[in-house]
Amino acid sequence: MFSIVEKQLNIDFLRGHHLHCMVCQIPSRLGMKDWACRLVNPQQSWKQIRSILQLIAEGKGNLKKCHFLIFPEAAMPAAHLEETLRIIDGQFRPNSIVMFGVEHIRLADYRDLLLQFRADNPEALASVSEDLDAGDIEEIPANVSVTAVKEADGRLRVFLQAKSHPFVGEEHLDSQHDLYRGKVFPLFRCQPACFNFMSLICLDYVYRDTYQSNISVIIDRANELFFQTRQRLDLLAVLECNPKPEHRAFRDVVNGFYGEYLAYTPGVRDTVTIFCNTSEETTGLPGSDHFTFGHSSVIIHKSHKIGPVENSEFVSDDFDGLPVCRLRFGTAARLYYFNLPLFHELDPRTTRVPLKIHGIFQPEQGQWQRVEEHGTE
Repeated sequence: MFSIVEKQLNIDFLRGHHLHCMVCQIPSRLGMKDWACRLVNPQQSWKQIRSILQLIAEGKGNLKKCHFLIFPEAAMPAAHLEETLRIIDGQFRPNSIVMFGVEHIRLADYRDLLLQFRADNPEALASVSEDLDAGDIEEIPANVSVTAVKEADGRLRVFLQAKSHPFVGEEHLDSQHDLYRGKVFPLFRCQPACFNFMSLICLDYVYRDTYQSNISVIIDRANELFFQTRQRLDLLAVLECNPKPEHRAFRDVVNGFYGEYLAYTPGVRDTVTIFCNTSEETTGLPGSDHFTFGHSSVIIHKSHKIGPVENSEFVSDDFDGLPVCRLRFGTAARLYYFNLPLFHELDPRTTRVPLKIHGIFQPEQGQWQRVEEHGTE
């Protein structure tokens, strides 16, 4: 059962100013080992991730304004998780939020991480402990994501969640090798900023069965938040390693999320949805040879009124006729740096474009260089 738990964060964003987000569309070179998806060259992956962390830590130009840094699913080598957290804790600015997916780890190792950060993850720890107590499943793989938050006073908090719905390569006839299915998902509520966000791992966004849909649970919880507090879900980040990022299953959920005319959904009407996918160089997933990774995107309701644009790095469209505005990126390895729209920019009289690209970066000789013709301040 998909369960949402609220997590209170001490985040003090500058009032009246839009927030900045960087989406890291980088490759994951994976291989199946011991029934799990693991990085073939973890040192190479870590070198690239560390270069991005250093880029944000240095904060040249307007990068010092970066509030959200988002990496794809299964991008982080498990062996470098602790070092990543040390960099965020020691070098990142307060009010910084970093989301990243970790390569498959054993469920027993996931439990150990939950124990290490038990103060922030008591519900997930209780759920995993109950599952471990009920069966001999310590060795099954878990697809885990981390949300690391450096609060306004400099305190580091670490939240973990496990993927609830596997793709075909994570599911087997032998149940002892099936992917562990997470059941607890945080809803982060920032105070005094009054900003609310969640993250999901790939197919967790589209999981549906006869009785329950993860996304419907999120919509119901966001509506409840609106009716109780007049706040809403401001941001939903989906971390992907997806060779079919525009599959009909994703499009159908986007349509239901933003275009449900038979239900009143004020809690998600103005939600910004970010899909952070791996780049086209990604390899190793079974059956992915004939499809294309990449095409990370940002989706907002059509009332934000972003007109059609097309160039070599991104396009804006309505996702084939949906009631949305979509900013769709390419397939190459890139860092996309943009602002998140403010809700008050829905004023129908304004001519201001609510979402702007502040910079696009490409890898060159181990460093990240701004693509000048698209980078603006």
